[in-house]
Amino acid sequence: MAFAPMGPDPSFFDAVDRHRASLLAMVKGGAGGTLAGATHVASSSEILTSIENIIQDIIKSLARNEVPAFTIDNRSSWGNIMFEDSVGLQMKPQCTTRKIKSDSPKSVKKFALIMKILSMIYKLIQSNTYATKRDIYYTDSQLFGNQAAVDSIIDDISCMLKVPRRSLHVLSTSKGLIAGNLRYMEEDGTQVQCTCSATGKGIPDLNTRLLVKKLWDTFHIPVFTLVDADPYGIEIMCIYKYGSMSMSFEAHSLTIPTVRWLGLLPSDIKRLNIPKDSLIPLTKHDQMKLDSILRRPYITYQPFWKKEMEMMADSKMKAEIQALTLLSSDYLSRVYLPNKLRFGGWI
Repeated sequence: MAFAPMGPDPSFFDAVDRHRASLLAMVKGGAGGTLAGATHVASSSEILTSIENIIQDIIKSLARNEVPAFTIDNRSSWGNIMFEDSVGLQMKPQCTTRKIKSDSPKSVKKFALIMKILSMIYKLIQSNTYATKRDIYYTDSQLFGNQAAVDSIIDDISCMLKVPRRSLHVLSTSKGLIAGNLRYMEEDGTQVQCTCSATGKGIPDLNTRLLVKKLWDTFHIPVFTLVDADPYGIEIMCIYKYGSMSMSFEAHSLTIPTVRWLGLLPSDIKRLNIPKDSLIPLTKHDQMKLDSILRRPYITYQPFWKKEMEMMADSKMKAEIQALTLLSSDYLSRVYLPNKLRFGGWI
């Protein structure tokens, strides 16, 4: 990768530089995010062997007149998740599992779909080619039913084989965007020029999370999040920093525990006297999401985050980043972000 800074005088970022130094010291002391992913990435031959072993087990079950079944870790239970501050949410080594049986009316279709997608993955790896999850869905959209079913099965297979999803040669259709004076070359030689793109948005996909992690692992560039002051904005930040429950088996290769919350903070709403008529009442779903985040194990390690979220819960109001434009059309870029970066206004 190649990175070239631009913009204000370098002294403008003194606070960020000091923050970077403290993060590196924290990491070296063992209290923060790793400088590089700790997960072993299996080779293509190892993954092919693992798939072959799974198929052999099914054949042996049939030969013994037993019902073939897949045993998959339960990715949807907080009881299977543990938290480590330097990594984030991780699946416990010994966790509860579920059986996908070939003779059960409730799971026979899923068993068949797992077999089909396993076969497709095997061919992709064997031929060293790639496909998106969308490509797989459209090979037989009527059989799969919907894209969500394909996505869930691919994650189940990744978890079952204990390998990162990217090792399966299955890619997600990118949703994330990147912008700035940054250019880099991907492993296949593709050159990406980020000055031609727009700003980031929404729930991060796998590729976006991998890129942000690589920026930290390679250059140790401090990572800040700018999200709406609402429960779903906070959820986005939490996924970058600590990962998600469903992808906890791949936490080491995805999470950036050094992420800091730059804004929009609930306390900023009061501090900046943002007009009340620009605020939005929390919905029932917002309140449920906020309660859910407050109960998560990592919030104990983030007392300032907790205070901000409790402030939001007490006010029962949320705000979008766009609310800052009511102060002035360029307030975000001219005042808010420069002051936050200059004076260390992050948590």
